[in-house]
Amino acid sequence: MSEPGFSPEQQDYLKGFMAGVEARRGALGLPLAPAEPAAADPMDPQRAAQDATISAGGRLTPEEEAKRKKHPLDRWDEIATTAAEGKFPRGIDVFLTKFHGLFHVTPAQNSFMCRLRIPGGILSAHQLHGIADIAHELAGGYADITTRANLQLREISATAAPEMLMRLAELGLTSRGAGADNVRNVTGSPTAGIDPQELIDTRPHARAIHHHILNHRDLYGLPRKFNIAFDGGGRVPVLEDTNDIAFTAVRASNEILYRLALGGITGHRDFARTTSVVVAPSATTRLCDAILRVFIREGDRTDRTKARLKYVLDRLGMERFLALVEQELGGPLTRMDSAAFTPAAPQLRHGHIGIHDQKQQGLHYIGVVCPVGRLDVAQLHGLADITTRFGSGTIRLTVWQNLLLSDIPADRLDAACAAIAALGLGWQASHVRGGLVACTGNAGCKFAASDTKGHAAALADWLEARVTLDQPINIHLTGCHHSCAQHFIADIGLLGAKVEHGDELIEGYDLHVGGGGGPHQAIGRLIRPAIAFADLGPAILALLRAWQSDGAGSFQAWCAARDDAALAALCHTETIEA
Repeated sequence: MSEPGFSPEQQDYLKGFMAGVEARRGALGLPLAPAEPAAADPMDPQRAAQDATISAGGRLTPEEEAKRKKHPLDRWDEIATTAAEGKFPRGIDVFLTKFHGLFHVTPAQNSFMCRLRIPGGILSAHQLHGIADIAHELAGGYADITTRANLQLREISATAAPEMLMRLAELGLTSRGAGADNVRNVTGSPTAGIDPQELIDTRPHARAIHHHILNHRDLYGLPRKFNIAFDGGGRVPVLEDTNDIAFTAVRASNEILYRLALGGITGHRDFARTTSVVVAPSATTRLCDAILRVFIREGDRTDRTKARLKYVLDRLGMERFLALVEQELGGPLTRMDSAAFTPAAPQLRHGHIGIHDQKQQGLHYIGVVCPVGRLDVAQLHGLADITTRFGSGTIRLTVWQNLLLSDIPADRLDAACAAIAALGLGWQASHVRGGLVACTGNAGCKFAASDTKGHAAALADWLEARVTLDQPINIHLTGCHHSCAQHFIADIGLLGAKVEHGDELIEGYDLHVGGGGGPHQAIGRLIRPAIAFADLGPAILALLRAWQSDGAGSFQAWCAARDDAALAALCHTETIEA
């Protein structure tokens, strides 16, 4: 129909004529002419990458085939229809619905979980009040703080899903792209803009890439999920080295830049790999865009287990990957030797809890302890009220599953703390509880082998009654190999496992020790697999007492000085106390 010998009017006439012929054939019951396949959109990098995979003889995964048939963001009608019918998605539709931040978590719960997007983890009191109302009216009456400084709402019925998404939008929030093959919540320093030692305020940079992603539809075509983090050099770690893109603020002479690291995925035992690349803060969004587009082209679409950025770097090597990024940018990246950087100030191990001064004269922030990251509706409303009455109406979530209330004058600290206590919350914690992190566990996740949140609370109670530590440690409990609680980077990392007990399988954990992040990067070592939860407290208590009795050094350093067999032997020496 596009031969050059036909005028546009003739082409239109022939198209209409052939459409009439096809309609007549259908009316007579004759087979229709085969339709021409739709041409790939040249502006769709996901489809181009899929086409390249097929041309090379690869077989797309079912998830890639589903994304190829229809863009997952174009599923509002399906979500509305299944909600009207009171049904949850099934089969591959469960995966596709995650693009809207809705997770059907059966069989753990026959309901949706909704994960939000909160760039930098910073909320207003108005938004937190709204989330509390949504949790009360449409969900289970609570919200969970995640290890990406984010919030999740649970126990959402099938019929409530569209209302949930609409209510979030009316608050100025979204869950779009919070699950499946997307850039997840962008994290930044929780004390950004208020930290006396920070090099740079990360808020505008986290915000910029957040909105860039939301407004570029072609960045929802990744091979797998992707994480981005900004550390501004402040007191509280944001664990940027566990992310696919890690920006760490550095000072070189009188200039503040971000140093780039790539490919962090500690669930696969890999930190982000430091590069010599530095970037001006104003250029971080453009650099992220280029990295994402190279990842879209180069990521594996035939094997979900090898589809993260780490495996692209393994295959290409860092320099080849960066050369492709430079091609995408249309110019060279800036390189700088790390010797040019001023040494970074030390971070506070548990600086996310307690009362701390801000760089604004006379103002303070309070790090509120949120037991295993869960807050009920009354506590959500109460915290929003406290930050409005005593502070600036700002709530800052952290990757440590707690939150900060900022901008509180010194003469109002006592009243604010009393109000926090009235909610059943606190701002002080033992060295055991201050670094306690737990994923959702099998109470709300189908992958988890153990009740991590319940066990974390019980374990902290049990240990606190028996040992007082003079240094902080981090204990992370994660329910499955996805490692949402990042067990490999904890001093004590616990991975959910099923343990044989007679003829039964009971809940327990694999015990890892010696992990760390930031300047103390290390992947924890497995010293004892499959410990029943009833035996876990005594095993950890034995390790902690042995460490304390030696009287010096961090727990990580103490573990590093001993081999696996010696540490495992210690775990067998303690008996359960009354």
